[in-house]
Parts: sequence; structure tokens; C-alpha cells
Amino acid sequence: MTYIRAATRHGKTSIRRIAAALSLSLALSAPTAAGNDRAGAFDYYILALSWSPNWCAAQGEARGADQCDREHGWILHGLWPQHERGYPAWCQSAERPPPRRMTAAMADIMGSAGLAWHQWRKHGSCSGLSAAEYFARSRAAHDAIALPPVFDQLRNPVRLPASVVEEGILKANPDITADRLSVTCRGDLIAEVRLCLTRELEPRTCGRDVARDCPLSRALMLPRP
Repeated sequence: MTYIRAATRHGKTSIRRIAAALSLSLALSAPTAAGNDRAGAFDYYILALSWSPNWCAAQGEARGADQCDREHGWILHGLWPQHERGYPAWCQSAERPPPRRMTAAMADIMGSAGLAWHQWRKHGSCSGLSAAEYFARSRAAHDAIALPPVFDQLRNPVRLPASVVEEGILKANPDITADRLSVTCRGDLIAEVRLCLTRELEPRTCGRDVARDCPLSRALMLPRP
């Protein structure tokens, strides 16, 4: 405040300085991706599972995404290194990028090789792991969570509280508690289930910026094709 009072005595130039100082302060405090984090420097993972029919309806079909041509339900969106607040992304990594055969081998749980490639570049590069290790860890985390079959059995669109999806996941996974999981929405659609995991892939409490459940009481879930 002392700086601001002094600066206002000097007219427009000082106003510009105030704006620049405020912008810098906001940028430093925002819980967004740093973009230049060191690979391997993170606190925990988020396992993100996307409901493919909803994603395809919201944006995937318009993009002509490969996964929308198949009967996917929950797919692995990614395994994301996470700070206690914010997350690293697009890290400079000494590890070689994955070959096509490696990303293609992830399509069964990720929907497409393209998504696997993108997840490696944005998130896997920050893991400190090789591409092979990162995808092996991603598959292990995916396979360890039980997904209630009721969602795959939908035959018509349904509207339901987003909390019902969370309750279904928690019931199927007794070792997971509500503070280790969040369900997100995009518009009026159920979007993702996000599970917080230690670096050893054990469930753990989510950071405050992650633990934000979708509040909708009539969220939409579309059936698999």
C-alpha cells in the first residue's frame, strides 16, 4: 500500500507500474501450470477418468476424435503430476518421447494414441519417468480403481446429482474416502472422476484446489453408443 500511495503522485507512468505490479502479483498467486517446472518435482498424482460419451458430445465429435468412433465408457484421461497447489506442465525432460507403438498400445484405456501422446507431452514429461515407465504407471493406476458397471449399462440419457457418481465410485472402492476424490462437470454434463494418489499410487487427500466437486443436482450422463 505504501508503494501504491507513493506511485500515484507521479501520474500515468506510476499507474502503469501499479498495473504491472498487480499483474505480477496475480500471476504468482494463480494456481495454474507453471510451464517451466523441473521434471520429477511434484507432490502427488491425479488420476483423471473421463466419461467418453459426454466428452464426445461436448467437443470430441466436432474434432473428429478417434475415441468417439468406439463404444468407450470411462477412459483414462491422464495421470497428472500435481503440486499441493497448482501443477507442472510441458516440462523439459531428458527422456525420449514415446514411439507410436507405445502410444497406440494405450488406446484401449485412453481412447486413442493421440490422447496418449498429448498426455505424455503435457503431463508425463513432468513425471521424471521414462515414457515406458509413465505409461506403465498410468495403466497400473487405472487398473487399480473399480468402476461401477451401472454406468456402462445406461441405455438412455439420465439426469442425476453429480454426488451419485461419486457415491458409486466410493462404494466400489472402500479404501477411497470422499476427500480423495472429486467429480467434475462441463456445462450440465458429468465430465470426470479425479482421484488423488501418492507418488506410490496410494489414495491420498486432494489439494484444496482439486477438491471441488460438481454441485449440480441434475447433471447429464449420456449412454455409451
